[in-house]
Parts: sequence; C-alpha cells; structure tokens
Amino acid sequence: MNVHFERVMLLTRVPLFAYLRTDQLSRLAPLLEPVAWPRGVRVFDRGDIGLELYIITSGRVGISVDPDPVRQLFISELKPGDSLGEMALIDHERRSATAHVLEDTEALALDSEKFHGLLLSYPELGIGMLRALSQRLRAINPILMQHEK
Repeated sequence: MNVHFERVMLLTRVPLFAYLRTDQLSRLAPLLEPVAWPRGVRVFDRGDIGLELYIITSGRVGISVDPDPVRQLFISELKPGDSLGEMALIDHERRSATAHVLEDTEALALDSEKFHGLLLSYPELGIGMLRALSQRLRAINPILMQHEK
C-alpha cells in the first residue's frame, strides 16, 4: 500500500484531526517523520518543552502525571493509532505528563513548527481542529459538573 495513503488513513483515527477532510489530511501526511523508541525509555517527561505530536504505529506507551518522572503510575496506556503530545502543537507549553515506552514502539512525529506553517498556508485546517477540541471539552463538562456537586 502507498505510504502517503497509509498516513492519511492513520490521521483519520487521531481525535485532533477527526473533522478534517481527506484532502486536508493529505496536506498534513507529508509532514510526519518516523521515530522509534526502545522499551524502557521515556519519550518525554512532565515539564519538558513540547514541540511534537506523536502518533503510535506499533508498540505501547504508558502516560503518567506523577511529578516524579521515574514512577510508572499510568493514567492511560496508548496503543497503535493513539496519539500523545497533542497540546504541544497548539500551546507550546510544558508537557503535562510523562510518556514511558512499555514495549519497543514506532511512531510518526509531527513537528509544531512545520504544522504551524501548514496552518498559515491552509487556515481551514484550524477550523476542523477547533471543532474537535470543542467536542472534547463538551465531553469533559459533565464530568466537571459532577465534581462540583
């Protein structure tokens, strides 16, 4: 199968890009760079500067919000098709979690600088992403309201 097509299909499964059309994803796909990590390393630590989003193509990554980056108290485990580091594409803030590689993992990285350049050329991409972020916030609202009671 064509690598470009495979990447476009992978992007359709990333929640941040869920509302983008195939032709829009096709502009995004060439920006993805392959990366790999062996079991036992950390992709990033909580507090690191975030400059990339990663989409897992094989392997597993555990996400921990513990202030000690060595502790492995996972709030989630990510598998192929999942992504991590989405907020780094948007806000350039420090990482809010630590990502532990649980088994040899391959992923595709999207650099925030390249991504911002694409958004400047094709601002309609941002509209679809804003819609996806809005949906995620709406899903969290009922949970927050329960905690207020």
